[in-house]
Amino acid sequence: MNDLARYLDHTLLKADATPEEIVTLCTEAKQYIFASVCVNSCHVPLAAAELEGSSVAVCTVVGFPLGAMQTASKAFETKKAIAEGADEVDMVLNIGWLKAGEPERVKNDIAEVKKACGNKLLKVILETALLDQEEIVLACTLALEAGADFVKTSTGFSTGGATIEDVRLMKQTVGDRMQVKASGGIRDTETARAMISVGASRLGVSAGVAIVEGSKPHTQGGY
Repeated sequence: MNDLARYLDHTLLKADATPEEIVTLCTEAKQYIFASVCVNSCHVPLAAAELEGSSVAVCTVVGFPLGAMQTASKAFETKKAIAEGADEVDMVLNIGWLKAGEPERVKNDIAEVKKACGNKLLKVILETALLDQEEIVLACTLALEAGADFVKTSTGFSTGGATIEDVRLMKQTVGDRMQVKASGGIRDTETARAMISVGASRLGVSAGVAIVEGSKPHTQGGY
């Protein structure tokens, strides 16, 4: 089995994703032994049923893709998703609060979602394309202080995705205290390996099959 598979969150987050496509996503994830499938929360029960008995985790997104929801809404969505079978949660931090210089509100937002997660993994999406370097460092620090497990570059639905420079900066900031997930625009084997080489331990991709097979991706949109 390709050694990249264990790094990949096999992702389908487009608005028009159908249940049939989610089943296909899960089938591929089991075949290639990806780390997880990442789906919108309405698809968590289906993904959990499809992946039952496998080593593939169910990952979902919260406050997605803007991060500008009420904290209580993010926490509720998290609890509901976990109750329905989610093993991991990727939340979007409140980017507007971060840029407005309100770090305590940002940290509390993350901490409340982490509380709702319990012992499940929480990844915090920074949306690095909208941040400068100082803001990226601050966001990583706040996520660490709030108890999150990962920081993640991007939703895949904004103005840009993961870059080598941002992943390197994030890893330098969190060190061994957190893990880093790169996502957005990673569609080939070379790019995937480059992200891992600078510190990413998980990759959010919609082109997982192409990446592990070294072929051209047939997916488009989002990740």
